[in-house]
Amino acid sequence: MKFSFTILFLIVFFGATGQQDPDKIFWEVNELTWEDFRAEPDRNSTYQANTSAGLSYSWGIRNENGVVTLKYEVLSYFNPNGSWVVPESRGSEYLLSHEQLHFDITELHARKLRKKLAAIKVDQLSKDPRKDLNKLYENIEKERDAMQLKYDKETNHSLNREAEAHWQNFVKKELIKFENYNS
Repeated sequence: MKFSFTILFLIVFFGATGQQDPDKIFWEVNELTWEDFRAEPDRNSTYQANTSAGLSYSWGIRNENGVVTLKYEVLSYFNPNGSWVVPESRGSEYLLSHEQLHFDITELHARKLRKKLAAIKVDQLSKDPRKDLNKLYENIEKERDAMQLKYDKETNHSLNREAEAHWQNFVKKELIKFENYNS
């Protein structure tokens, strides 16, 4: 793809949150605690807890000493103010582990997005790089959403302990497989 002179110097950012956001917990090897679940429980829900997690990213096309590169940041985050647990379940380490895995699945998809972004050659983007990169992000988001739903369905929202163990092992292996794309 050919860039005009102005696009070479244009830096485009959107969806950036940065790790300074006090209302989000960014993924680390450290695990969540029940104190991280700050929202009021949904009393109409049949579930004992809910994890609100997501991906954010920012990107820019830069010319550094005549070399055009794609710079990006991808973050997986946990939203404490959107995550809840019913008081009676706060002592369940098993349930907390299930909710942690939802966050780990989000981190797995952050790593997948980082890998895809790392492979992009700027000159292969179309004249509308925003469209190209948004499509890439949207595909990863669809994959993440589908995996989250599959995880809950197969584990029956943590009630199927055998399936839960399978998922714990699977996601752990996948995170290792993509460890080169850790944040």
